[in-house]
Amino acid sequence: MADQIRKVSCIHLYEMKYSLLIPSWNNLDYLKLCIGSIRKNSYFKHQIIVVINEGADGTESWVKLQPDLDYVFSPSNIGICYGLNSCRSLVKTGYIVYINDDMYVLPNWDKALDEAVSEIGHKLFMLSATMIEPIDTGNQCVVVKDFGQDIQTFNEEKLLQESVHLVKEDWSGSTWPPNILPTELWDMVGGMSVEFSPGMYSDPDLSMKLWQAGVRYFKGIGNSKVYHFGSKSTKRIQNNKGRELFLMKWGLTSNSFVTHYLRRGKPFEGVLATPKIGFAVKWKNRLKQFLLKK
Repeated sequence: MADQIRKVSCIHLYEMKYSLLIPSWNNLDYLKLCIGSIRKNSYFKHQIIVVINEGADGTESWVKLQPDLDYVFSPSNIGICYGLNSCRSLVKTGYIVYINDDMYVLPNWDKALDEAVSEIGHKLFMLSATMIEPIDTGNQCVVVKDFGQDIQTFNEEKLLQESVHLVKEDWSGSTWPPNILPTELWDMVGGMSVEFSPGMYSDPDLSMKLWQAGVRYFKGIGNSKVYHFGSKSTKRIQNNKGRELFLMKWGLTSNSFVTHYLRRGKPFEGVLATPKIGFAVKWKNRLKQFLLKK
């Protein structure tokens, strides 16, 4: 696999704030919209690295013509985990940001992240931007407002006009993209875990690796907003058994981790404490492990 991957880095003549990693699997129209929003709505200049999986829709040809894009190309779909890890040698900044290609970043999304990073004063953290989504799935970390469920129905003008009035307080439990962490922290935990390929449940796994490394600062930033169309690539793949793998690897379910450890979706209250897990939750996790081993 590795000898098939091709990496291309352009010469950047500007100072770059963050390295944005964007995996894309035959999703060119959404990728163009995503990168266009980064160019238009970012406060800072960033390094943008695209992970091109297959590129059968002309993605590589388009990316080649963009002077401000670095990219990794694989002729086959290597998924999120291998894809993001393959970007590491191209990263030129001290911070890695993972963004999905079906996201549209809103004005000053990065300025809000940068202000939050500056307030922390150390590098043991992971932050997430706040997603605006068109469908209510019960996710406590998002703002629900329909500005279009696909590119054809997307109302960019209305989104830009109304997004400033969509308020979300900072929340606890950063796991999913867009997220940001120091590059040296990424290196310390080894990036994404490839056993979760093509990627389902790799997000909470990364947060758990950070937790095991001593990170206790997992924050969602309410003022950093992106519009998320929702799973435009993952709906096309055969999912790995990430839920079961997480349980067998860490001894508890992903839901137990994000609920009791990260307190995901709850109001942000600062550094997280190690939780006291009740007997019922422990017993339930052990029973699930036992049943999987049979």
